[in-house]
Amino acid sequence: MSRFRKVGVVGLGTMGAGIAEVLARGELEVVGIEINEDALARGRGHLEASTGRAVKRSKLTGEAQREILGRITLSTDFQDVAGCDLVIEAVPERLELKRRVFAELDRVCRADAVLATNTSSLSVTEIAMTTNRPTAIVGVHFFNPAPVMKLVEVISTVLTDPEATAGVVALVEGLGKTPVSIGDRAGFVANRLLLPYLNQAVALYDSGHATREDIDAAMKLGTGLPMGPLTLSDMIGLDILLEAMEAIYTESRDLRHVPAPLLRRLVTAGLLGRKTGRGFYTYEKPGSAVVRDHAALPEAVEVERPLVGVVGSGDLAVGIIETCARAGAEVRFVAGDDTKVKAAWLALEDALEQSIAKGRIDELSKKAALERITGSPEIGRLVDCDLIIEAVAEDVSVKRSLFATIDDVAKAGAILVTTASAVPVIELAMATDRPAAVVGLHLPELPGKLAEVATTVVTSPEVAARAVALIGRLGLEVVRCRDRAGFIVDALRFPYLNDAARMLEAGYADADSIDAAMRLGCGYPAGPIAELDRLGLDRAVRVLRALYSEARQAALTPAPLLEEYLIAGRTLRS
Repeated sequence: MSRFRKVGVVGLGTMGAGIAEVLARGELEVVGIEINEDALARGRGHLEASTGRAVKRSKLTGEAQREILGRITLSTDFQDVAGCDLVIEAVPERLELKRRVFAELDRVCRADAVLATNTSSLSVTEIAMTTNRPTAIVGVHFFNPAPVMKLVEVISTVLTDPEATAGVVALVEGLGKTPVSIGDRAGFVANRLLLPYLNQAVALYDSGHATREDIDAAMKLGTGLPMGPLTLSDMIGLDILLEAMEAIYTESRDLRHVPAPLLRRLVTAGLLGRKTGRGFYTYEKPGSAVVRDHAALPEAVEVERPLVGVVGSGDLAVGIIETCARAGAEVRFVAGDDTKVKAAWLALEDALEQSIAKGRIDELSKKAALERITGSPEIGRLVDCDLIIEAVAEDVSVKRSLFATIDDVAKAGAILVTTASAVPVIELAMATDRPAAVVGLHLPELPGKLAEVATTVVTSPEVAARAVALIGRLGLEVVRCRDRAGFIVDALRFPYLNDAARMLEAGYADADSIDAAMRLGCGYPAGPIAELDRLGLDRAVRVLRALYSEARQAALTPAPLLEEYLIAGRTLRS
């Protein structure tokens, strides 16, 4: 495995006990240290409960559990780690506390022992300088729960001996984990990307842009994340998130990293998330994952399946037409000329064939969907439509002209919808004589389950409710938000992806390490570099420019690397 055979763990909370269990499962001799007998008893309880759950799930035999626990010696005396080859500190995330622990370890441990900190956001260098052996100090960041999560970030400072790092990397690999080797930077890779995203979601909620439920639903359904950002923040602990953001901001001085005011208010009030029973949500009891409180849902509006008009013939328009027709709606689409109408038909047939190949529909469903669609170059064909969706190029002058034309032909009571992602909806609404009847629509993925509906300051509440109902009849889960660049999903997703591009550009970590950190450490379905290539650098740059134009925050400008690769016509991994 490595030269480490006996390993100490200082701090046996949930994380420390998990690390001790991982080491003991790897057949290493482990010494667990706690501050007093009560804390030691709690640590023993964590170990017994975790391995006991594995036995109940038949992932571990009773004999194997006894062997694992038998490899762990528990003590309240620091002197008992004197014979360890490696000692891992896993005490609470407070710099002064960690520095005191390291000063004591430096005093009692062998001169050739390596000392490691499991900090998730603090400076490893600052911790190392507490000792007389800064070359032997390494960061080794396990993710919670340690027995389950595969990623371990191994952090070297500018002083760390490469042999110390190599030894820890070998240990991590021998334990069946995936190590990612990086330099000392607040938040490292995973938390440096994850936590600002969570902080931004808090700020988005605090601004009244969308409800907590809609923000969480948007990120789960629109990006495939296992958990919404506000739910995840509650699970992590709002005090931990606040401390980590303060550490990141101290290093970066980026205004995006200033902790959201609502986050600080909740922590000050002692509302720390699941562990206290209340954070962004209220839970049945402290530590429960079950949410007790739910926002009152708007009164449901009964509507028939709409007659849908779509203007456009590109990929987005074709995706919308297919989605509507598959949901059982009659669709009339308008393209610029007969050639574009024919091209759209061919693209629709191809899209439906792909849906058959992926098992989403069968041949009969394809035939039925095509029978519901008619295409024409004549805008007047939309006169009877209940919902008219514009899906043309992101050019404000083109869209404004088109909306004025649609306004002329649409019937009274029709709802006009724009798919603009980089143009404010209000600009297009004011090009019509019915601005109260205009909403924005964003489909983050096509095909996908989510539809974001954005309302402007002049959208009537009745139109908003009816738009949500009509779009819901198209088989989509609808979330609501205000009119702003990026709606919900892209407003949170692309700054995170931009941060990853800047990290890659700086040489802090390579593409594989960045992607592995987010997949294995945070449970993301894909890493950010892979996501940028999938979504398209042109889309990333366009949305980021819109976000910057609105917020004027320098960090929202597209990373130069994105601009360069876009101009070169390359993907980040090409």
